[in-house]
Amino acid sequence: MQMEMMDHLSWVAYEERLRDPNAIVLLPVGALEQHGPHLPLGTDALLAAAVARTVAPGVNGIVAPTINYGYKSQPKCGGGQHFPGTTSLDGATLSALTCDIIAELGRHGVRNVAVVSGHYENQWFLVEGIDLARRRLGPASPMRIMRLEYWDFLAEATLKGVFPDGFPGFALEHAAVIETSMMLHYFPELVGMDKLPPDPLVDFPPYDMYPAHTHWVPSSGVLSSARGATAEKGRLMADDISTRIIAALRNEFMHG
Repeated sequence: MQMEMMDHLSWVAYEERLRDPNAIVLLPVGALEQHGPHLPLGTDALLAAAVARTVAPGVNGIVAPTINYGYKSQPKCGGGQHFPGTTSLDGATLSALTCDIIAELGRHGVRNVAVVSGHYENQWFLVEGIDLARRRLGPASPMRIMRLEYWDFLAEATLKGVFPDGFPGFALEHAAVIETSMMLHYFPELVGMDKLPPDPLVDFPPYDMYPAHTHWVPSSGVLSSARGATAEKGRLMADDISTRIIAALRNEFMHG
């Protein structure tokens, strides 16, 4: 099987690929959001695209250009909107963008789409965009759509190996061990391990405030420590995630 980047194909080659009824288009979606002093603003989009590119050869997939902006960063899972560089979309904008792209893929004749998100806050606006696209395409459309967050494919045994002292939860893992390890695996040149902040695990109250209480969030933007992150842990997680996503895509989309 092969992997191809949609924007690198001619329209003729793209049309030819879509003659395969099992062809899957993977649409990575991320965000432009602070990830502490040691990771780049584009971490969510970079990892979503890297996962899509890793998965695609296993399903003969076509990787569409990444949506690099996401829904607004929230203090308790992304640090919040007050950090320079965090550049976010309104929910309606993200939903409309997702709808337009998926509807266009349907117009091309794409039957199978996997939306691969790397930003926690995107979830319900991607769902809305998918729902609107399906409504636009109509009930006769053969398109089927999978939406996923890549971290949900980490096996319990893998998490125990990565977090021998206990897993703090995905929300507090923002810019911490999972993302830092995976960035060390995929993009080591973009990681500054010498810049890791000393902040401990954040303890948020069980409610939110508007305007946001920015003092709840460490000035570094990191919600739990990335100490212990390694490229080897990143490789183990990337392999686990890609293997399990490939299995899910084959199960849902590939027949014959």
